[in-house]
Amino acid sequence: MKSDVVLLLANVVYGTSSLASRIALDAVPPATLGLVRLLLGALVLAVAALAGRERVRLHGRDAWRVFWMGVLGFAGAYALANWGLVGSTVTNAALLIIVEPVVLIALAPLLLGERLTHREAWGAPLTLVGAMIVVTNGIPGVTERLFPSWRGDLLLVASGVAYALYSLIGRRVLLEHRPVPVTLLSIAWGIAGIMPLAAAEWLRGETPRWSAGSAVAALYLGVVVTGLGYLVWNSALARVTAARAGIFLTVQPVVGVLSGVLVRGEHATAFTAVGGSLIVLGLAATMVPRPRSWTARPVREHEGTPRA
Repeated sequence: MKSDVVLLLANVVYGTSSLASRIALDAVPPATLGLVRLLLGALVLAVAALAGRERVRLHGRDAWRVFWMGVLGFAGAYALANWGLVGSTVTNAALLIIVEPVVLIALAPLLLGERLTHREAWGAPLTLVGAMIVVTNGIPGVTERLFPSWRGDLLLVASGVAYALYSLIGRRVLLEHRPVPVTLLSIAWGIAGIMPLAAAEWLRGETPRWSAGSAVAALYLGVVVTGLGYLVWNSALARVTAARAGIFLTVQPVVGVLSGVLVRGEHATAFTAVGGSLIVLGLAATMVPRPRSWTARPVREHEGTPRA
């Protein structure tokens, strides 16, 4: 139950990232913003690792997993998300967050051998449908047009897949190693992966034009969302299945819409209330305490489930 609360709060914070990114992107090129986020996040985690004297030595498959966590889940996801936001809207970015939990819920049984409980199995569709209704302010394809800015939207879809791969790849590593050094190492690989993209922007003359608003937004994205947020996410992911964690990602679109209402003056509607109610109902079903066996436990690797 404690991990569920942590996941819920973490996704409330993640839900503000699209709005903060949009503010920062008005002054900072997409790949450069991703690099700044990762550098700030690495600084936060380096301090945490030094304070806790946490070290990790990775070999073989785990070393490669952390490499791909960084290259795909940080460099790829951040670059694609920022490019997508430039060509799309904050609202569409909120809608397409749905891609990440869908991929997690769909692929976790295949890649990790993890299954949803009966309560989670009917709670997950409720949260997904509710989130989609909230962010589209209607029923996609019926009351609302779906994906009008398709180029940016396709990049946002790809970023959602990349974000999901971070958790799917990292789940096994986090069962074996401490979250602080694993998160820091994955961010380090993310920095290495996104630096060539940022360098290409600089060579084209695309340099940041910092303002007070963009600087605060970038600082928030780097320190709170990337540094602290991913540390919290990975700490919880070491204790819950990837599919279960994916259900909580549906909170993000609701937070995105609410931030639009509060910050940008957008209006809530009856669809907002209906979709929000479905999400609350689905999460309530998911967060019902499970038996102690829900945590990762040691099993033999050939059984197809994660090792503890």
